[in-house]
Amino acid sequence: MNHPRTRRDFISAGSLGFLGLTLQNYLAAAEAKAPGKAKANSVILFWLEGGPSHIDTFDPKPNSNFKPISTNVAGVQFSELLPQLAKRMDKMAVVRSMHTRGNDHPQATHYVITGHEINPAMQFPSVGSIINKELGPRNAVPAHVLVPKWDRGRQYEDYFRASFLGGDYDPMCIPDPAKPGFQVTDLSLPKSVSEASVESRGAFLKAVDRRYRAMNETAEHTNMDAFSAQAMKMILTPAVRDAFDLSKEPEKLKEKYGKDSIGQSCLLARRLVEAGSRFVTAAGYHGTSWDTHSDNDKSHKDRLCPTLDRTLSALIDDLSERGLLETTLVIAMGEFGRTPAINPNLGRDHWPNCWSLALTGGGIKTGQVLGSTDEKGYNVASRVVTMGDLYATVFKLMGIDHTREYMSPIGRPIKIANSLEDRTGEPVTELMA
Repeated sequence: MNHPRTRRDFISAGSLGFLGLTLQNYLAAAEAKAPGKAKANSVILFWLEGGPSHIDTFDPKPNSNFKPISTNVAGVQFSELLPQLAKRMDKMAVVRSMHTRGNDHPQATHYVITGHEINPAMQFPSVGSIINKELGPRNAVPAHVLVPKWDRGRQYEDYFRASFLGGDYDPMCIPDPAKPGFQVTDLSLPKSVSEASVESRGAFLKAVDRRYRAMNETAEHTNMDAFSAQAMKMILTPAVRDAFDLSKEPEKLKEKYGKDSIGQSCLLARRLVEAGSRFVTAAGYHGTSWDTHSDNDKSHKDRLCPTLDRTLSALIDDLSERGLLETTLVIAMGEFGRTPAINPNLGRDHWPNCWSLALTGGGIKTGQVLGSTDEKGYNVASRVVTMGDLYATVFKLMGIDHTREYMSPIGRPIKIANSLEDRTGEPVTELMA
């Protein structure tokens, strides 16, 4: 027996799984705000889940078992575990004086991704969702994307969501692009449905709805028409589907990025920002990869730093060669650093007091290190940078008013660039070209 299909059923050609959204709902974004004078139009967050050891990567110290090596910028050294990135320091900026809150993964991840401490009374929107809301989509491509699908439970999923801004600004989650048969089903019609029949069905639906719309032509209904049209456009536009098609990339480039989840998520992120995405989280490091409570040195040496060195270097080169680096801001960071002292299991524990991150592209003044830590990397010695300051910088580079506040459902104004002591973060002018 054939069951009638609703208009909503038809438009949602697939499920966005990760967040339970339909394509139509995903595209139903609020009015895009004028970006103003922006240097960047997109962001790639290279998410180093678990928290890298700052003293074994970008801030080498005598209490690391790895030797410091010179970079191609005079006076700047990295750990010997990052030889390729050392050769690209002139295209990067490193902040060694990050200071955040949260000494466990949930607290720290929430704080770093939203700029707010966990509050049982409400959820806070992620930085990607804020950028999605403020700038809106480009070229019918999903504005906010997380790749690959999160595997640590709903608690962590929520931190990357839009919270009270609404599901329209949640990230679209993409399956692991490194797995065989990778495909984004939401952008693919069933084999039994042709593009011609979809377009014909659309005409039929217009005819069926005509009388109803004549009686109830509201602004909301008009918007739904626009969102439905955009969803249809995304499904039927080859350029949008092509953005997710890694088979179009040469094997040599795939190998340069790395054919694992880490490399392929960054390669897909490049394709997406090139096509029009605003904010893409490349989350190939899953399962607290950098959480080295035991065998810190072995983990950093054998699997973590080699993949970071390889993939971030490839991303910088690829964006640069394609002329995308000037307008694409790349942030490589985790949720905190690691203790300067080694524990009995030869590991390092969580350390939000001070840690490092790397930036490139999108209006960043490169070839510099900002801030410093004490002799062994326990505390910030100069130029504290908070998440509010970092996000104020990101917003400024993207033409977004960093002082903006949103009113929450509980009547509390929420700063989009929230810093310590509930103050508004300030753009880090030293980082801006």
